[in-house]
Amino acid sequence: MPRIPQLTDEERTVALGAVPLWRLSDDATGISRGFMFKDFVEAFSFMTQVALLAERADHHPEWSNVYGRVDIRLTTHDANGLSMRDIALAQEIDALLG
Repeated sequence: MPRIPQLTDEERTVALGAVPLWRLSDDATGISRGFMFKDFVEAFSFMTQVALLAERADHHPEWSNVYGRVDIRLTTHDANGLSMRDIALAQEIDALLG
């Protein structure tokens, strides 16, 4: 049994309301969001801030960066899908942008 509980369908519906800019994956195992910045330095600065949040939470994103674009996917491998850890980190990431 996973150490961290995966969200039920009902819990997932409620939780996604707290992160409306994030998109649920087709298989409902994660959420993702794309971010655009004016240049690579701004994008990398954002990634550094996210990295510090992720390290404190011991919950690390799957992500990619191309110049000013950062794509983030959050899923909880220990839960085999979406958990409240993903929702909490998504909220913290959103808060970085004000």
